[in-house]
Amino acid sequence: MVDVSVVTSGHDVSDARLHRVCAALLGHGLTVEVIGLGDAGQGPDGAEVHTTPRGGMAARALAAPRKAAAARGAVLLALDPDSLLASLVVGRLRRRRVVADVHEDYAALLSDRSWAAGWRGTVGRALAGLATAAARRADLVVVADDHLPPLTARHRFVLRNLPDLAMLPPLGAPDPQPRALYVGDVRGSRGLWSMLDAIEQAPAWHLDVVGPVAGGDADELAARLRRSGLDDRVRFHGRLPPRQAWAVAEGAWCGLALLEDTPAFRAATPSKLYEYLGCGLAVVVTDLPRQAELVRDSGGGQVVPPGPLAGSATAAVLNDWVQDPATLADRRTAAGRWRSQALQDNPYADLARRVAALGEARAGADPAAGPPAHRP
Repeated sequence: MVDVSVVTSGHDVSDARLHRVCAALLGHGLTVEVIGLGDAGQGPDGAEVHTTPRGGMAARALAAPRKAAAARGAVLLALDPDSLLASLVVGRLRRRRVVADVHEDYAALLSDRSWAAGWRGTVGRALAGLATAAARRADLVVVADDHLPPLTARHRFVLRNLPDLAMLPPLGAPDPQPRALYVGDVRGSRGLWSMLDAIEQAPAWHLDVVGPVAGGDADELAARLRRSGLDDRVRFHGRLPPRQAWAVAEGAWCGLALLEDTPAFRAATPSKLYEYLGCGLAVVVTDLPRQAELVRDSGGGQVVPPGPLAGSATAAVLNDWVQDPATLADRRTAAGRWRSQALQDNPYADLARRVAALGEARAGADPAAGPPAHRP
Protein backbone atom coordinates (compact mmCIF):
# COMPACT_ATOMS: atom_id res chain seq x y z
CA MET A 1 0.00 0.00 0.00
CA VAL A 2 1.10 3.58 -0.69
CA ASP A 3 0.08 6.62 1.32
CA VAL A 4 -1.84 8.49 -1.40
CA SER A 5 -3.31 7.54 -4.77
CA VAL A 6 -4.11 10.47 -7.06
CA VAL A 7 -6.89 9.19 -9.31
CA THR A 8 -8.10 10.84 -12.51
CA SER A 9 -9.89 9.60 -15.60
CA GLY A 10 -9.89 13.05 -17.24
CA HIS A 11 -6.54 14.69 -16.50
CA ASP A 12 -3.21 14.14 -18.18
CA VAL A 13 -0.40 13.31 -15.74
CA SER A 14 1.40 16.44 -16.99
CA ASP A 15 -1.35 18.62 -15.43
CA ALA A 16 0.16 21.49 -13.45
CA ARG A 17 -2.10 21.28 -10.39
CA LEU A 18 -1.55 17.53 -10.23
CA HIS A 19 2.22 18.16 -10.21
CA ARG A 20 1.95 20.82 -7.51
CA VAL A 21 -0.19 18.60 -5.30
CA CYS A 22 2.13 15.62 -5.72
CA ALA A 23 5.24 17.71 -5.04
CA ALA A 24 3.73 18.84 -1.73
CA LEU A 25 2.68 15.32 -0.74
CA LEU A 26 6.12 13.93 -1.57
CA GLY A 27 7.79 16.83 0.22
CA HIS A 28 5.80 15.90 3.33
CA GLY A 29 7.33 12.42 3.20
CA LEU A 30 4.30 10.61 1.78
CA THR A 31 4.49 7.93 -0.89
CA VAL A 32 2.36 8.76 -3.93
CA GLU A 33 1.01 6.94 -6.94
CA VAL A 34 -0.72 8.68 -9.84
CA ILE A 35 -3.29 6.90 -11.99
CA GLY A 36 -4.19 9.07 -14.96
CA LEU A 37 -3.86 9.71 -18.68
CA GLY A 38 -1.08 10.40 -21.14
CA ASP A 39 2.67 9.80 -21.12
CA ALA A 40 3.87 8.41 -17.79
CA GLY A 41 7.22 10.10 -18.41
CA GLN A 42 5.49 13.48 -18.00
CA GLY A 43 4.14 12.60 -14.58
CA PRO A 44 5.41 14.04 -11.28
CA ASP A 45 8.99 13.22 -10.32
CA GLY A 46 9.14 10.87 -7.35
CA ALA A 47 5.65 9.45 -7.81
CA GLU A 48 4.75 6.03 -9.17
CA VAL A 49 2.85 6.87 -12.36
CA HIS A 50 0.39 4.65 -14.23
CA THR A 51 -1.37 5.86 -17.38
CA THR A 52 -3.89 4.81 -19.98
CA PRO A 53 -4.60 6.42 -23.37
CA ARG A 54 -7.09 9.26 -23.56
CA GLY A 55 -10.47 8.14 -24.88
CA GLY A 56 -13.92 9.56 -25.44
CA MET A 57 -16.68 10.22 -22.94
CA ALA A 58 -17.80 6.59 -22.75
CA ALA A 59 -14.25 5.31 -22.32
CA ARG A 60 -13.67 7.84 -19.55
CA ALA A 61 -16.81 6.76 -17.70
CA LEU A 62 -15.73 3.12 -17.89
CA ALA A 63 -12.16 3.93 -16.88
CA ALA A 64 -13.05 5.75 -13.66
CA PRO A 65 -14.17 2.66 -11.69
CA ARG A 66 -11.19 0.65 -12.94
CA LYS A 67 -8.73 3.35 -11.93
CA ALA A 68 -10.28 3.77 -8.49
CA ALA A 69 -10.33 -0.01 -7.96
CA ALA A 70 -6.64 -0.23 -8.92
CA ALA A 71 -5.62 2.46 -6.42
CA ARG A 72 -3.48 1.18 -3.54
CA GLY A 73 -3.42 4.33 -1.42
CA ALA A 74 -4.66 4.68 2.13
CA VAL A 75 -6.03 7.99 0.85
CA LEU A 76 -7.64 8.40 -2.58
CA LEU A 77 -7.43 11.93 -4.02
CA ALA A 78 -9.84 12.34 -6.94
CA LEU A 79 -9.39 15.10 -9.51
CA ASP A 80 -12.60 14.94 -11.56
CA PRO A 81 -16.30 14.13 -11.13
CA ASP A 82 -16.36 10.57 -12.46
CA SER A 83 -13.18 9.62 -10.58
CA LEU A 84 -14.64 11.11 -7.41
CA LEU A 85 -17.82 9.05 -7.64
CA ALA A 86 -15.82 5.87 -8.23
CA SER A 87 -13.34 6.70 -5.46
CA LEU A 88 -16.13 7.29 -2.95
CA VAL A 89 -17.55 3.83 -3.65
CA VAL A 90 -14.13 2.16 -3.44
CA GLY A 91 -13.22 4.18 -0.39
CA ARG A 92 -16.28 3.09 1.54
CA LEU A 93 -15.93 -0.56 0.54
CA ARG A 94 -12.23 -0.69 1.42
CA ARG A 95 -12.26 1.80 4.29
CA ARG A 96 -10.01 4.27 2.51
CA ARG A 97 -10.13 8.01 3.06
CA VAL A 98 -11.27 10.10 0.06
CA VAL A 99 -10.28 13.65 -0.89
CA ALA A 100 -12.29 15.55 -3.51
CA ASP A 101 -10.19 18.13 -5.36
CA VAL A 102 -12.67 20.48 -7.04
CA HIS A 103 -10.64 22.95 -9.07
CA GLU A 104 -13.28 23.97 -11.63
CA ASP A 105 -17.01 24.60 -11.81
CA TYR A 106 -17.71 21.48 -13.80
CA ALA A 107 -21.27 22.36 -14.76
CA ALA A 108 -20.31 25.85 -15.99
CA LEU A 109 -17.27 24.48 -17.81
CA LEU A 110 -19.50 22.42 -20.09
CA SER A 111 -20.36 25.63 -21.95
CA ASP A 112 -16.73 25.62 -23.14
CA ARG A 113 -16.92 22.11 -24.60
CA SER A 114 -18.17 21.55 -28.13
CA TRP A 115 -19.16 17.98 -27.31
CA ALA A 116 -21.48 19.09 -24.48
CA ALA A 117 -24.58 19.41 -26.66
CA GLY A 118 -27.65 17.22 -26.86
CA TRP A 119 -27.65 14.07 -24.78
CA ARG A 120 -23.93 14.33 -24.02
CA GLY A 121 -24.45 17.71 -22.40
CA THR A 122 -27.41 16.36 -20.44
CA VAL A 123 -25.33 13.45 -19.17
CA GLY A 124 -22.40 15.74 -18.40
CA ARG A 125 -24.52 18.15 -16.38
CA ALA A 126 -26.15 15.29 -14.50
CA LEU A 127 -22.74 13.83 -13.68
CA ALA A 128 -21.45 17.22 -12.52
CA GLY A 129 -24.47 17.69 -10.27
CA LEU A 130 -24.18 14.19 -8.85
CA ALA A 131 -20.46 14.63 -8.18
CA THR A 132 -21.04 17.97 -6.45
CA ALA A 133 -23.61 16.39 -4.15
CA ALA A 134 -21.40 13.37 -3.53
CA ALA A 135 -18.34 15.52 -2.79
CA ARG A 136 -19.93 16.51 0.51
CA ARG A 137 -19.46 12.91 1.61
CA ALA A 138 -15.70 13.02 1.05
CA ASP A 139 -13.43 13.09 4.08
CA LEU A 140 -11.94 16.33 2.77
CA VAL A 141 -13.14 18.72 0.05
CA VAL A 142 -10.53 20.96 -1.54
CA VAL A 143 -11.79 23.78 -3.78
CA ALA A 144 -9.68 26.07 -5.95
CA ASP A 145 -11.81 29.15 -5.25
CA ASP A 146 -14.44 30.35 -2.79
CA HIS A 147 -17.28 30.23 -5.31
CA LEU A 148 -16.78 26.62 -6.39
CA PRO A 149 -19.34 24.02 -5.29
CA PRO A 150 -19.98 22.36 -2.97
CA LEU A 151 -20.30 25.55 -0.95
CA THR A 152 -20.88 23.59 2.22
CA ALA A 153 -19.11 20.44 3.36
CA ARG A 154 -18.00 19.03 6.69
CA HIS A 155 -14.33 19.62 5.90
CA ARG A 156 -13.81 22.16 3.10
CA PHE A 157 -10.94 24.49 2.47
CA VAL A 158 -9.80 26.74 -0.35
CA LEU A 159 -6.55 25.89 -2.13
CA ARG A 160 -6.15 28.43 -4.89
CA ASN A 161 -4.33 27.54 -8.09
CA LEU A 162 -1.28 29.51 -7.06
CA PRO A 163 2.01 28.37 -8.59
CA ASP A 164 4.83 26.53 -6.89
CA LEU A 165 7.89 28.76 -7.36
CA ALA A 166 10.08 25.66 -7.64
CA MET A 167 8.36 24.97 -10.99
CA LEU A 168 8.86 28.50 -12.37
CA PRO A 169 12.01 30.09 -13.79
CA PRO A 170 13.78 32.83 -11.83
CA LEU A 171 13.00 36.44 -12.64
CA GLY A 172 15.08 37.71 -15.53
CA ALA A 173 15.33 40.27 -18.30
CA PRO A 174 13.25 40.02 -21.49
CA ASP A 175 14.92 38.86 -24.69
CA PRO A 176 15.66 41.46 -27.39
CA GLN A 177 12.99 39.83 -29.58
CA PRO A 178 9.44 40.71 -28.40
CA ARG A 179 7.76 37.45 -27.49
CA ALA A 180 4.39 36.60 -25.94
CA LEU A 181 3.51 33.36 -24.19
CA TYR A 182 0.39 31.27 -23.74
CA VAL A 183 0.28 28.15 -21.53
CA GLY A 184 -2.84 26.03 -21.19
CA ASP A 185 -5.58 24.34 -23.20
CA VAL A 186 -5.50 25.70 -26.75
CA ARG A 187 -8.99 26.35 -28.13
CA GLY A 188 -11.07 29.21 -29.49
CA SER A 189 -12.85 29.98 -26.23
CA ARG A 190 -9.49 30.25 -24.47
CA GLY A 191 -8.38 32.99 -26.84
CA LEU A 192 -6.66 31.08 -29.64
CA TRP A 193 -8.09 33.14 -32.50
CA SER A 194 -7.67 36.42 -30.62
CA MET A 195 -4.00 35.61 -29.99
CA LEU A 196 -3.41 34.91 -33.67
CA ASP A 197 -5.23 38.14 -34.60
CA ALA A 198 -2.98 40.04 -32.20
CA ILE A 199 0.28 38.58 -33.48
CA GLU A 200 -0.80 39.12 -37.08
CA GLN A 201 -1.32 42.83 -36.30
CA ALA A 202 1.85 43.16 -34.21
CA PRO A 203 4.55 42.27 -36.75
CA ALA A 204 7.49 42.67 -34.35
CA TRP A 205 6.16 39.97 -32.05
CA HIS A 206 6.54 36.20 -31.81
CA LEU A 207 4.25 33.87 -29.84
CA ASP A 208 4.96 30.60 -28.02
CA VAL A 209 1.94 28.38 -27.32
CA VAL A 210 2.32 25.54 -24.82
CA GLY A 211 -0.53 23.07 -24.47
CA PRO A 212 -2.72 20.67 -26.43
CA VAL A 213 -4.80 22.01 -29.32
CA ALA A 214 -8.48 21.07 -29.09
CA GLY A 215 -9.34 18.53 -31.76
CA GLY A 216 -12.26 20.61 -33.01
CA ASP A 217 -9.97 23.58 -33.70
CA ALA A 218 -6.98 21.76 -35.21
CA ASP A 219 -8.01 21.92 -38.89
CA GLU A 220 -9.05 25.56 -38.72
CA LEU A 221 -5.79 26.40 -36.96
CA ALA A 222 -3.69 24.73 -39.66
CA ALA A 223 -5.60 26.61 -42.38
CA ARG A 224 -5.29 29.90 -40.51
CA LEU A 225 -1.52 29.54 -40.12
CA ARG A 226 -1.16 28.79 -43.84
CA ARG A 227 -3.26 31.80 -44.87
CA SER A 228 -1.69 34.30 -42.50
CA GLY A 229 1.94 33.33 -42.90
CA LEU A 230 2.34 33.17 -39.12
CA ASP A 231 4.20 29.86 -39.16
CA ASP A 232 7.55 31.56 -38.66
CA ARG A 233 6.35 33.70 -35.73
CA VAL A 234 4.04 31.33 -33.83
CA ARG A 235 5.44 28.14 -32.31
CA PHE A 236 3.29 25.36 -30.86
CA HIS A 237 5.09 23.23 -28.28
CA GLY A 238 2.28 20.82 -27.45
CA ARG A 239 1.65 19.41 -23.99
CA LEU A 240 4.58 19.69 -21.57
CA PRO A 241 4.98 19.01 -17.84
CA PRO A 242 5.08 22.19 -15.73
CA ARG A 243 8.82 22.74 -15.37
CA GLN A 244 9.36 22.32 -19.11
CA ALA A 245 6.31 24.42 -19.94
CA TRP A 246 7.43 27.34 -17.82
CA ALA A 247 11.02 27.13 -19.01
CA VAL A 248 9.58 28.60 -22.23
CA ALA A 249 8.74 31.73 -20.20
CA GLU A 250 12.41 32.64 -19.79
CA GLY A 251 13.02 35.77 -21.85
CA ALA A 252 9.37 36.23 -22.81
CA TRP A 253 7.96 39.76 -22.56
CA CYS A 254 4.39 38.98 -21.57
CA GLY A 255 1.72 36.32 -21.05
CA LEU A 256 -1.72 36.25 -22.68
CA ALA A 257 -5.07 35.21 -21.18
CA LEU A 258 -7.63 36.32 -23.77
CA LEU A 259 -10.50 34.20 -22.50
CA GLU A 260 -13.93 34.58 -24.03
CA ASP A 261 -16.84 35.69 -21.87
CA THR A 262 -18.35 32.35 -20.80
CA PRO A 263 -20.04 31.47 -17.48
CA ALA A 264 -17.07 29.40 -16.30
CA PHE A 265 -14.44 31.99 -17.20
CA ARG A 266 -16.42 34.95 -15.90
CA ALA A 267 -16.21 33.68 -12.33
CA ALA A 268 -12.69 32.25 -12.48
CA THR A 269 -9.11 33.39 -12.11
CA PRO A 270 -7.12 31.21 -14.53
CA SER A 271 -4.07 29.56 -12.99
CA LYS A 272 -1.96 30.72 -15.94
CA LEU A 273 -2.46 34.31 -14.82
CA TYR A 274 -0.95 33.57 -11.42
CA GLU A 275 1.90 31.77 -13.18
CA TYR A 276 2.59 34.59 -15.65
CA LEU A 277 2.84 37.06 -12.79
CA GLY A 278 4.92 34.55 -10.85
CA CYS A 279 7.38 34.51 -13.76
CA GLY A 280 7.57 38.31 -13.66
CA LEU A 281 5.82 38.67 -17.02
CA ALA A 282 3.57 41.53 -17.98
CA VAL A 283 0.11 40.24 -18.87
CA VAL A 284 -2.71 41.06 -21.26
CA VAL A 285 -6.13 39.74 -20.24
CA THR A 286 -9.70 40.16 -21.39
CA ASP A 287 -12.04 42.14 -19.19
CA LEU A 288 -13.62 39.32 -17.20
CA PRO A 289 -14.25 40.22 -13.55
CA ARG A 290 -11.84 38.03 -11.61
CA GLN A 291 -8.82 38.15 -13.88
CA ALA A 292 -9.26 41.85 -14.64
CA GLU A 293 -9.40 42.61 -10.91
CA LEU A 294 -6.10 40.81 -10.31
CA VAL A 295 -4.36 42.63 -13.15
CA ARG A 296 -5.63 46.04 -12.10
CA ASP A 297 -4.81 45.46 -8.43
CA SER A 298 -1.31 44.17 -9.17
CA GLY A 299 -0.53 46.71 -11.90
CA GLY A 300 1.09 43.87 -13.81
CA GLY A 301 -0.53 44.33 -17.20
CA GLN A 302 -3.32 45.56 -19.40
CA VAL A 303 -7.01 44.68 -19.66
CA VAL A 304 -8.68 44.55 -23.10
CA PRO A 305 -12.33 44.02 -24.10
CA PRO A 306 -13.44 40.42 -24.74
CA GLY A 307 -15.07 39.47 -28.00
CA PRO A 308 -14.22 39.96 -31.68
CA LEU A 309 -12.04 43.03 -31.05
CA ALA A 310 -9.86 41.40 -28.39
CA GLY A 311 -7.13 40.59 -30.91
CA SER A 312 -6.92 44.14 -32.26
CA ALA A 313 -6.92 45.62 -28.76
CA THR A 314 -4.16 43.24 -27.71
CA ALA A 315 -2.11 44.11 -30.79
CA ALA A 316 -2.35 47.78 -29.85
CA VAL A 317 -0.97 47.00 -26.38
CA LEU A 318 1.85 44.88 -27.79
CA ASN A 319 2.82 47.53 -30.34
CA ASP A 320 2.76 50.21 -27.64
CA TRP A 321 5.12 48.17 -25.47
CA VAL A 322 7.61 47.94 -28.32
CA GLN A 323 7.44 51.71 -28.79
CA ASP A 324 7.46 52.45 -25.05
CA PRO A 325 9.63 49.85 -23.27
CA ALA A 326 9.49 51.84 -20.03
CA THR A 327 5.78 51.03 -19.67
CA LEU A 328 6.50 47.35 -20.24
CA ALA A 329 9.25 47.51 -17.62
CA ASP A 330 6.81 49.04 -15.13
CA ARG A 331 4.33 46.23 -15.73
CA ARG A 332 7.02 43.58 -15.28
CA THR A 333 8.26 45.24 -12.10
CA ALA A 334 4.71 45.18 -10.74
CA ALA A 335 4.44 41.48 -11.62
CA GLY A 336 7.65 40.77 -9.73
CA ARG A 337 6.33 42.71 -6.76
CA TRP A 338 3.13 40.64 -6.79
CA ARG A 339 5.26 37.48 -6.85
CA SER A 340 7.25 38.56 -3.80
CA GLN A 341 4.08 39.40 -1.86
CA ALA A 342 1.74 36.57 -2.89
CA LEU A 343 3.99 33.56 -3.35
CA GLN A 344 6.23 33.48 -0.30
CA ASP A 345 4.46 30.48 1.24
CA ASN A 346 3.56 27.26 -0.52
CA PRO A 347 -0.19 26.75 0.11
CA TYR A 348 0.03 23.14 -1.05
CA ALA A 349 1.84 22.33 2.20
CA ASP A 350 -1.53 22.81 3.93
CA LEU A 351 -3.04 20.12 1.74
CA ALA A 352 -0.14 17.75 2.40
CA ARG A 353 -0.58 18.11 6.17
CA ARG A 354 -4.31 17.49 5.94
CA VAL A 355 -3.89 14.44 3.72
CA ALA A 356 -1.21 13.04 6.03
CA ALA A 357 -3.62 13.48 8.95
CA LEU A 358 -6.27 11.54 7.05
CA GLY A 359 -3.89 8.65 6.54
CA GLU A 360 -2.94 8.62 10.20
CA ALA A 361 -6.47 9.04 11.54
CA ARG A 362 -7.87 6.56 14.01
CA ALA A 363 -11.37 5.95 15.30
CA GLY A 364 -12.72 8.94 17.16
CA ALA A 365 -10.25 11.40 15.63
CA ASP A 366 -11.26 14.41 13.58
CA PRO A 367 -9.00 13.55 10.63
CA ALA A 368 -9.52 16.50 8.33
CA ALA A 369 -9.56 19.39 10.77
CA GLY A 370 -5.94 20.14 9.99
CA PRO A 371 -4.30 23.53 10.26
CA PRO A 372 -6.09 26.77 9.37
CA ALA A 373 -6.80 27.03 5.65
CA HIS A 374 -4.41 29.12 3.58
CA ARG A 375 -6.26 32.04 2.03
CA PRO A 376 -4.02 34.34 -0.01
